[in-house]
Amino acid sequence: MLNISIVIYNHLFDEIKPLVSELAGFSKTNELFLVDNSAVENDEFFSFPVTYIFNGKNLGYGKAHNIALRKTIKQKTPYHLVINPDVELRSEVLTELLDYMEQHPDVGHVMPKVLYPNGEIQYLCKLLPKPSDLIFRRFLPKSWFEKSKARFELRHSGYDKIMEVPYLSGSFMLLRTEALAKVGLFDERFFMYPEDIDLTRRMHRRYKTVFYPHVSVIHHHAQASYKNRKMLLIHLVNLAKYFNKWGWFFDAERKKLNEDTLNKIKML
Repeated sequence: MLNISIVIYNHLFDEIKPLVSELAGFSKTNELFLVDNSAVENDEFFSFPVTYIFNGKNLGYGKAHNIALRKTIKQKTPYHLVINPDVELRSEVLTELLDYMEQHPDVGHVMPKVLYPNGEIQYLCKLLPKPSDLIFRRFLPKSWFEKSKARFELRHSGYDKIMEVPYLSGSFMLLRTEALAKVGLFDERFFMYPEDIDLTRRMHRRYKTVFYPHVSVIHHHAQASYKNRKMLLIHLVNLAKYFNKWGWFFDAERKKLNEDTLNKIKML
């Protein structure tokens, strides 16, 4: 019923062993892909019950996941989970999410509540971004953007109810394969960062993209671009590619989808 892909880059065996063990032991897992973007092959990964794909170079997040996603589409496996290696979960979470998708065939993508290790909520349900949401606020005082950030992250929703969201985090993406085949895979022009915005947006056009808060996972969110100048540059370059694709300041679809999302949340 379910294929899963994890993209790794210079990860150690022990770092991902708990997650792989949990996912591989899940009764509904059909095939678990470990896609390695490292420069050097790690023989330890061959001991995992996974399909190990070694790329020999860093292809980027979306392009690496697409290797596994194409196999899932070809197999016609009903669902595919894209998950970060720094996520912790219990298999019961997957059982409930899959049951929800089985009962709602109009849902193409679902994400659970995501928590920090200390139990605090990660605000990963978002509107479609404007440049000010993702770029300008990185270089200007945080106080200037407090209200707009809260709106962008839909904090007023309470994160306690099922809701349709046009931008869900790439750290955990449970996708319906049939829907994915129709809307397309990750856009490989993006090396990393905005590929989840782009895919959720395209999915949201034709299917429901849903936040499901009744189960949760833990995400050790690294925020590498806040700590590393090279990663910051990669982040900015790829965000520019995203806005070049969809529009910087004039994006009629963004305006409409965001207004629709806010109105639906008011009615919940």
